[in-house]
Amino acid sequence: MMDVTQAGNANTDWREQAYDLTRGIAAYAASPLVAGLARVISKHPEADIANAFNHKQVACKMWARDSLFETCGGRYRHIWVLGGWYGVLPAVLFNDARFDIAAIDSIDIDPDVAAVAKTLNREAGDRFRAVTGDMYALDYAAARPDLVVNTSCEHIADLPAWLAVLPQGTNVLLQSNDYFSEPTHINCVASLAAFEAMAALKEVRFSGELPTKNYARFMLIGSV
Repeated sequence: MMDVTQAGNANTDWREQAYDLTRGIAAYAASPLVAGLARVISKHPEADIANAFNHKQVACKMWARDSLFETCGGRYRHIWVLGGWYGVLPAVLFNDARFDIAAIDSIDIDPDVAAVAKTLNREAGDRFRAVTGDMYALDYAAARPDLVVNTSCEHIADLPAWLAVLPQGTNVLLQSNDYFSEPTHINCVASLAAFEAMAALKEVRFSGELPTKNYARFMLIGSV
């Protein structure tokens, strides 16, 4: 039997191929998250979306999602994701049928990421907002989100000072790592115990470590 498989055209733009591929996977899997990824590839060629969706980034988001559900359940009125970048974690949460979330705000100091986050989470409608803001200047007391997420604590120069801004009793999900060789990581921790000591949460409901090839990621879920 003749093999009729055709070789790919080397001149075809990889984004066009990735767009077609992700649209096909989204249709097959009926996945709003993958459909959003396809839109980002098409509409935002400047976005570093391959980095945002690399296997380590996705694994960390899935670990956060599953640990949050197992520890605190799936019903939330209002979640704030700080350092939200392209809104991948909100997309992961919205895509999981175990969760009943009224609203998620993805907050980042970089104004260039908001449009990408909105494109990725378009199917969430007004349940999702991409906000440009400084985590130190937010009015946590007025908004009273029932969960504050910060998966980039290694980028915060003074983690205790930021946590002190939060009203007592605020529920938090925090991640950091021991990836000291990355120049943008200005406040890594050497171990899970060191992360616990630095955060000094009033209540810890979950404490865990996710090993990867080059570093370990640490996570705490609890309240300040």
